[in-house]
Amino acid sequence: MLPCCRAFSSEQFIVMDDSQKIAELEQRLALLEDELMRAQRLSSVGALASSITHEFNNILTTVINYAKMGLRHADEKTRTKSFDRILSAGQRAAQITTGMLAYARQNSDRVEPSDLKRLLDDVLVLVQKDLQMHRISVDLMSPSPVWAMVNASQIQQILMNLIVNARQAMKEPGRLRLIVRDNQSEGWAEIVVSDTGCGIPHDKLPHIFDSFYTTKTPDARGQGGTGLGLSLCLRIVEAHQGRIRVESEIGKGTTFTLKLPRSESPAGFIDTSAA
Repeated sequence: MLPCCRAFSSEQFIVMDDSQKIAELEQRLALLEDELMRAQRLSSVGALASSITHEFNNILTTVINYAKMGLRHADEKTRTKSFDRILSAGQRAAQITTGMLAYARQNSDRVEPSDLKRLLDDVLVLVQKDLQMHRISVDLMSPSPVWAMVNASQIQQILMNLIVNARQAMKEPGRLRLIVRDNQSEGWAEIVVSDTGCGIPHDKLPHIFDSFYTTKTPDARGQGGTGLGLSLCLRIVEAHQGRIRVESEIGKGTTFTLKLPRSESPAGFIDTSAA
């Protein structure tokens, strides 16, 4: 008895070949999106390079001057003061470098309950000097921890992008308003980033989340926006099943509202913010 042979048509082979190509293309697209996310994260740090370098120069000046003062004076009070100032400056430098490295390297896909106030505080460590150099004051309103089910590094990337964009949109002096709130009735944990900048024309608002679309004009060095920051922000928010809303008025400023799925505080967490 002859063995049974199964015939495959050329059309079946074509279908299998096409599906394999599609799978490979989807895999390559996912890798390119990850690379784009990392590049945009590093671009945000690059935008702060000048101010961070300036702050490190101030820190080194503080350390050198107080070290000299400690060496010149033998009395315990002066030396103790010098050591305290040197320690404080060193701790500030460590805080900045730790924040920069963590922000640039984070690529975890983990989604877990995260305190949005703490994520925002970590970003503010990196942008604080940049805001000060451009005479931007910050109003931060967050009465207590607000928890959301998120990927912490991705949400920090959104916050960094929105804050840097807000600073670039404002003339000196400006005011940046940051609000973190718990919208329990609707199931959202919310972050508001509001500036007193130039505003976005109404005819451009529908396009600001489009890839490669930018409202920024080139600066003195010919550098402008890439048009990728807000596009990536929207992609991250949608991946979290969240929402992002923008309101803007010419000459008065722009407000972004980020809505993320809220979460209860993790077991064992103790709120010490009011202590």
